[in-house]
Amino acid sequence: MISKITSKGQLTLPKKIRKKLNVHSGDKVEFLIDEDDNVLILPVKTSMIKLKGMVPPPTKKVSLQDMEDAIEFEGSKL
Repeated sequence: MISKITSKGQLTLPKKIRKKLNVHSGDKVEFLIDEDDNVLILPVKTSMIKLKGMVPPPTKKVSLQDMEDAIEFEGSKL
């Protein structure tokens, strides 16, 4: 398979490769060079454990009714 590099250094992964790596638009891939100078392309998958702590805990308790009211309010703005 052949892919052309643009003037900005971008390339399109062929569909067969995207399917094999299970990557989609917006996903990230990592390029690695092994000891034999082969280039490897690996999908970057973030584990849920790495995401823990990214969002601070709420400053006040929120009830289920509060959440439902907020969802209904946001839906009414559409």
